[in-house]
Amino acid sequence: MRTLDENQEEQEEERRRSERLKAARLWRDAALRSRKLRSGLRQLTLCAQNQQLVLPEDISEVEALNLGNNSLQELPEELGSSLNKLRVLELRRNKFTAAPRVLCELGQLVELDMSHNCLRTLSEGLGQLRALKKLCVSHNQIQSLPAQIGALQALEELDISFNLLHGLPRSFSSLTRLRALDADHNQLSQFPVEILALGELEELDLSGNRFVALPANIWRLTSIKVLWLSSLRMASLPETFCRLQNLESLMLDGNRLSALPPSFGLLQRLKMMNLSSNQLQVFPQALLSVCGLEELYLSRNRLSHVPEEISQLGRLVNLWLDNNSITRLPDSIVELENLEELVLQGNQIAVLPDNFGKLSRVNIWKVKDNPLIQPPYEVCMKGIPYIALYQQELAQSQLAVKPRLKLVLMGRKDAGKTLLRRSLMGTREDGGGNRGVELVHWEADAHRKLTFMVFDLSGNPNFDLVKPFFLSPGALYVLVVNLKSYLPKSFHDHVGRFLRLLCAKVPHAVVFVVGTHADLCGEAELEEKTLDIHRRIGLQEEADVRSLGRLAEEVELALEQGFSVRSSSPHVLFYGVSDRNLRRRRAQLDFLLKRRLQVLSPVLSVSCTGPQRNIQKLREKLLSVAEHRDIFPNLHRVLPKSWQMLEELLLQSSELWLSWWSAARLGLQAGLTEERLQSALSYLHESGKLLYFEDSPALKEHVFHNLPRVIGILNVFFQRDRSMLLDRLLSEGERGGRGRVSLVMQDETGENLKVTHLQQHLEAFLQHGLLPSGVIRLLLRPLIQTQQDLHLIMELLQKMGVCYCVRTPQSTPPNGGAAWFKFPSYVSSEEPQAGAPLLPASPLFSVEQLHIQYSFPFLFPPGLLARFSVQIDGHVVQRSDSKSQILAYRGKVPVVVSHQPPRAGQQAETLSIISHASLPNMWTAWQAVTPLVEELDALLQEWPGLLYSVQILCSK
Repeated sequence: MRTLDENQEEQEEERRRSERLKAARLWRDAALRSRKLRSGLRQLTLCAQNQQLVLPEDISEVEALNLGNNSLQELPEELGSSLNKLRVLELRRNKFTAAPRVLCELGQLVELDMSHNCLRTLSEGLGQLRALKKLCVSHNQIQSLPAQIGALQALEELDISFNLLHGLPRSFSSLTRLRALDADHNQLSQFPVEILALGELEELDLSGNRFVALPANIWRLTSIKVLWLSSLRMASLPETFCRLQNLESLMLDGNRLSALPPSFGLLQRLKMMNLSSNQLQVFPQALLSVCGLEELYLSRNRLSHVPEEISQLGRLVNLWLDNNSITRLPDSIVELENLEELVLQGNQIAVLPDNFGKLSRVNIWKVKDNPLIQPPYEVCMKGIPYIALYQQELAQSQLAVKPRLKLVLMGRKDAGKTLLRRSLMGTREDGGGNRGVELVHWEADAHRKLTFMVFDLSGNPNFDLVKPFFLSPGALYVLVVNLKSYLPKSFHDHVGRFLRLLCAKVPHAVVFVVGTHADLCGEAELEEKTLDIHRRIGLQEEADVRSLGRLAEEVELALEQGFSVRSSSPHVLFYGVSDRNLRRRRAQLDFLLKRRLQVLSPVLSVSCTGPQRNIQKLREKLLSVAEHRDIFPNLHRVLPKSWQMLEELLLQSSELWLSWWSAARLGLQAGLTEERLQSALSYLHESGKLLYFEDSPALKEHVFHNLPRVIGILNVFFQRDRSMLLDRLLSEGERGGRGRVSLVMQDETGENLKVTHLQQHLEAFLQHGLLPSGVIRLLLRPLIQTQQDLHLIMELLQKMGVCYCVRTPQSTPPNGGAAWFKFPSYVSSEEPQAGAPLLPASPLFSVEQLHIQYSFPFLFPPGLLARFSVQIDGHVVQRSDSKSQILAYRGKVPVVVSHQPPRAGQQAETLSIISHASLPNMWTAWQAVTPLVEELDALLQEWPGLLYSVQILCSK
């Protein structure tokens, strides 16, 4: 199962959505008051022309005037005398650097909004607006408030957030009618004591300031109902805080709290409590006595335990416990039957309590990144109803345990993987390695019936495109290194690139490094090389984590600066990037930092020839790691009978692969509904019994249960061995009897294929990646038997991104002709073919370039360009391909796809999508690249641990 996600992104978006809903709920009273002020008023909205405002002739009856979003720097002097009845004035999102003088003449004004301007101070004349009830000057650059603000005795709501205030004037305490004060995100270095005199204050937000403690006399805010104290780095709360007994909503997230005051339970009116992103190691017991609590947020703390008494909070609707260290949930949690949001993502929970289906009202359910065994991870990801069905089936069926683990051998071409596999299994097979991908069953321990599904992945670079299909979570990866040929300067080629590949494709994978050819090295050389590998693994990991941490700090700083700063200059980091996208980036970086590879140490050196060295020790080590419940908790999980029956039914099917609907029919025979089938298939995929790519839009509708045949077909296409391919063409399958005769056979169109023709086809295949379907059918004997088999396998290869069907003049003669297929990974030419699309010139307008660049600092996914080339074929015409570039058209708009390896002094590889258009038609360039970007994003979703960035480069 994939853990990114939309994974971290979904969690972040849900959290933000929930906070927005809470904010809307908390401030609804203020909105209602505002509507009451405006209801029934005569309203007028004016738009300026060239930053100049022209007033209509008769506006004396206007009571509410909206001049927002006009880039105004001043107001007409006659405004004051023309608007004798004006009560509401909105000046937000203009360019005022000071309050217009004419405002002082509007003594009847009740509501004034000057937010999102460039104010550096407030005019002393504002004190004359004695009728003012609501004042908003947020998102400005105000450094101090005038003393005259205390004259606004009628003021009920004041928003001074997102300014540069260091303090409040003494006269501020005169605002005795103030009910709502928003002063968050200023530079207040201590809690303003002037606020304590505001006896009617009900809502207060001081988040994002610089003070780190609350005053002991905070209890004087006796009317306070809503209190926001987020991101203040407070380490504790005063005991007197518990005397705020009218408190209903409390935001304390982003502080450094490790405990709550003992008397916190006195806050019996509290309904919403946010303690996320603090330093709580123990669940606050005082919260358990706040029986009216409806929303509790404890995300991103250090909790390891949830008490059984959690059931006392029977009114809980939202409970967020994500990103802690919780190992188990109390059985009593199922008694919280009012729960609608339960977020447990990023903990260490292995088993869910029985009767979990009682939580039937839960509609927001997050449980990713937990080592779930019972129910299995795949079931839990589907939701509460599926968990309930699974638990019911377990209670009614005979249980069985089938310990089986996927074991993947990977490494360079000369590493000795195949010989190591045979030595481990005690087999003596003929032939060498590098046959491609091989799958064997290894019953490693007959007594415990522990079976490894061993995938031996060729180190030949030709297979780089298909190897990622066989990398999945829940497997044990053995990285094999040839110690004889290893040199410190070649660490990246032997070890580093494989670790980064696994980290990008299977975050948090378990990796064991084994050094082979020990018999060819002296003892001192062995020790030196194994220690060097171990040291460099640590150095690479340290450098990668440091780079990720630095990026995370940059994102955090950019979020603190705000969008206004980021959009002020193209030279600012993350110029123009929205807060939403930055939060996505932060969530992704957090995920990458937490889900690092689990590289087992030390590096074990072995010899597979002559007197074998350490083979038995390696065998015992693999068994020990496989049975370690903290490393592979899923190995010993109990499976329902229906899952076992499904596996047996799939084994009986002789089809090459199954559609989703065919698999669903087998699932029904096993007692699995279509909704529950996906969990069983995901389990079989992770354990190595089949391939099921639920995260791939192109492949998720197919189940590849016949692995030997699928692997055999892939091996044929990626050998790139001219003599081997020709032998397959000239033989009667694998039955021998090679007949090197002039006439081999007739293809499906009746055309005679001669030896010379076949040799020409092979040359075209190896140089340009082109093959006709008739030759493909010959190559795949006896793996396919019928023309229908051929059509099915070519459909599969197209969906996997291996090839696409082309229409050339040679392939479309009058009688219909055979289909030809293009394999982009075989294209070897560095330049596009003659006649490639050219950039059109425009005699009237300059041509502008739209450039979308994907940068990959750690790893460029192997085979990405080739698979992308296949996926975009349905979107483009008149294409011409080279090894690293695709030139084509989208309609009449030219597009270029280009892969650039790292240059000197530039670490990141890039993949660019470029289009051109004249400036008036620039939108056509966007239309041209959008479907290509969507296809690329879909491919990148298959790499949950991949770090990459996207930049849009366009001068206009």
